[in-house]
Amino acid sequence: MTFNDNFLRACRKEPVDHVPVWYMRQAGRYQPEYRKVREKYSLMEICELPEVCAEVTLLPVRQLNTDAAILFSDIMIPVKAMGIDVDIKGGYGPVIANPIKEAADVQRLRDLDPEADLPKTMDTIRILHRELNVPLIGFAGAPFTLASYMIEGGPSKNYYKTKQMMYAAPEVWNALMDKLGDMIITYMKAQVKAGAQAVQIFDSWIGSLSPSDYRRYVFPTMKKIFEALKGIGAPTIYFGINTGELLSVWKELPVDVIGVDWRVPLDSARARVGSDFALQGNLDPALLLAPWDVIERNAKEILDMGMAQPGYIFNLGHGVFPEVKGETLQKLTEFVHQYSSSKLKR
Repeated sequence: MTFNDNFLRACRKEPVDHVPVWYMRQAGRYQPEYRKVREKYSLMEICELPEVCAEVTLLPVRQLNTDAAILFSDIMIPVKAMGIDVDIKGGYGPVIANPIKEAADVQRLRDLDPEADLPKTMDTIRILHRELNVPLIGFAGAPFTLASYMIEGGPSKNYYKTKQMMYAAPEVWNALMDKLGDMIITYMKAQVKAGAQAVQIFDSWIGSLSPSDYRRYVFPTMKKIFEALKGIGAPTIYFGINTGELLSVWKELPVDVIGVDWRVPLDSARARVGSDFALQGNLDPALLLAPWDVIERNAKEILDMGMAQPGYIFNLGHGVFPEVKGETLQKLTEFVHQYSSSKLKR
């Protein structure tokens, strides 16, 4: 079985045979097979069944011919192991029974021991490392995004409780950032040791901060995380939504790949961060519901911008919607491979 390392080479800005492609939420509800699994098990239950979890992770790679797999899991799983009472409500998101309100709540959070606390996740990664012929991406939620759930008690539209803690109780906020930063470093190192070959930090809600607030309240922790992961032998990816105005700060982070959402054209993103990073992105997921000629035209524009410099990975600007057809993703993957390989051979 030949190992396809195009994704890892692109992360390192090395020559590739074709632009590698994978999709955020490439394992999910658009797949009939996944929907059948969910009839039997909740998301949290899948993550506790290594063979089932590995199969869910493998399925889109086999079906779509993507150049990377991403571990099927949830950003709240290590948070639960730290002592947060969290449940994932379908169609809504995490619901937390004991939100963080004061310093004592932060002090009660346990340090993560991945092999002891999350043995099923580690077993899943080991299975996937044996089975895959493409790299496995491990992942974690970023400190701000995790903290927003932990403080708000669930999803939020305005994050006012989170920002209130930032502004009014910075010592509590900083303690929480330190706890979460240390957890993410430990968790990412354990995933790589178990067999993950790259790691992505998801900062889904970081776009709610201004650049100055990001720099003051979040940047030090993100810098610490990526500095700690520099020597683990796996590329690091940082992705968030609504982050166009933050890119000018992100360029100071020691990360390998910057994920770009669909609101910022790739050439603009590259101008904002410079040429030291590989870029990943950034087709609007809603376009996957458009006619094929519209999808192809937009994908081609993105590929042309992405391939203008070494180090580019095709992806969406956020996750796959449940309404998307698997055949559309198959066709898009094939188009990305064929179009980019023909351009790269010239």
